[in-house]
Amino acid sequence: MVTPQGPGRLLIDAAADPRCTLVLGHGAGGGPNAGDLELLARELPALGVTVVRFEQPWRTAGRRVAVEPAKLDEAWLAALEALRQNATTAPLYVGGRSAGARVACRTANDVGAAGVVCLAFPLHLPGRREKSRLAELLAPAVDRLVLQGTRDAFGTADEIRAAVGGAAGIQLVGLPGADHGYRVAKDADFTAADLRTALVEATSSFLAQAT
Repeated sequence: MVTPQGPGRLLIDAAADPRCTLVLGHGAGGGPNAGDLELLARELPALGVTVVRFEQPWRTAGRRVAVEPAKLDEAWLAALEALRQNATTAPLYVGGRSAGARVACRTANDVGAAGVVCLAFPLHLPGRREKSRLAELLAPAVDRLVLQGTRDAFGTADEIRAAVGGAAGIQLVGLPGADHGYRVAKDADFTAADLRTALVEATSSFLAQAT
């Protein structure tokens, strides 16, 4: 699909009888085939959720470094507008992994999203807690689900909890032992299978609350 930043790509996993649509963006260091994005695209359609993954133009062009936030937002908004032109009446949710979650939060109000799903929201750069992106997480006027590892160098679940300070509309799910890429130790009590189950169940439950 065409955007002001060049061609992007939409990967659509459609539910047979969708109760809502969830559009997900990828991170700055990966693409739409990240494990958590693929997991939701594979599992949620059977639960009545159409999942759309958007690949940003910088990545479809083969570049390795993401463009600046304003350009990410511009391409994302164009993708959502293209979807809206062919959309059903199903409620629209947005979200993404890491940088994709930031884009979704920054634009949620503009696109009329019913809610935002944040996978590993990057509250700050590793070791740079003074450079907080909290304002972006607080910006949406709708509910947000934040799925955050307890060992995330970009902001742990405890850091997110302390930062939001009980702000209304934010549901935080801590993923024990998970890092920013949702990796857990092989010998951990909370296994990779447990993490996958938690991601699907928490996301599906969140989407069901308003649909």
